[in-house]
Amino acid sequence: MSRDRSGSLPAAVALAVAVGAVSWASILVRLSDAPSLGIAFYRLLFSVALLLPWALSRSAPVSARTYGLAAAAGVLLALHFATWITSLRFTSIASSVVIVTTQPAFTAALGPYFLRERPGGRGIAAMVLALSGTAVLAGGDLAVGGRALWGDLLALAGAVTASAYFMIGRRVRERIGFPRYLLLVNSVSAATLLGLAWAGGARLTGYPSATWGWLLLLAAGPHLTGHGLLNWSVRRLPAFTVNMAILGEPVLATVYAAVLFREIPGPAFYGGAILIVAGIVLAASEGRPVPADPSL
Repeated sequence: MSRDRSGSLPAAVALAVAVGAVSWASILVRLSDAPSLGIAFYRLLFSVALLLPWALSRSAPVSARTYGLAAAAGVLLALHFATWITSLRFTSIASSVVIVTTQPAFTAALGPYFLRERPGGRGIAAMVLALSGTAVLAGGDLAVGGRALWGDLLALAGAVTASAYFMIGRRVRERIGFPRYLLLVNSVSAATLLGLAWAGGARLTGYPSATWGWLLLLAAGPHLTGHGLLNWSVRRLPAFTVNMAILGEPVLATVYAAVLFREIPGPAFYGGAILIVAGIVLAASEGRPVPADPSL
């Protein structure tokens, strides 16, 4: 199926900027001297504060069903951040980010049922390349066990919840304005994380001043700029293509970690990174996915 390339160019540029922004998330989390749930909560709370003036100036009626879907997306987003940010306490940045970005596998499996779309031939080949790369990158941790393995499992949970969040978000964005959508989802997510933090006894005050700065950057950069543009792109591009592009995050995040924290990746990183980049390039050349069988 042909694609209107002039119409898809802004979405492709937005997607590239989004991937670059979200790639800094793991670095800012590591720099923050705060509990994982505290980091996740303030990331969302600051995002809501920054969004509020913009979103309220563009208010419009929203149905009860749309509110419900947005709330479900917010809970899933909270669970994604809770599991993924916690994983960074147990395993390396490279492994955590690589595993959490395997969400295209779940999107490809569930997309025909929830989005009525599935990848074409190039999309399937791109998924195989990219997921093969993630397996090469993360394989080293399988032999470590213990803390690293627990961190890998938390990152995998983050991948599942992120995929579900994006699929629900695709439906909600068809019914609601973008600013209102972000405000609703982030508000529900912040409230969910606050409840989890209270239940878990996580410390929410007394952080070093530098940590507050990192948390604000985390909200403004990776979250609002990165995730905001991802949500904007997913309405204009197939969810599968958006999820595939996110696989560029582990490559950039691993490079940042090597420079800033001396987390030097082993030889497997380079082979895995090549496979991931090849998958992204192939996915970018894929047209709109073949519509799924309506009977599914």
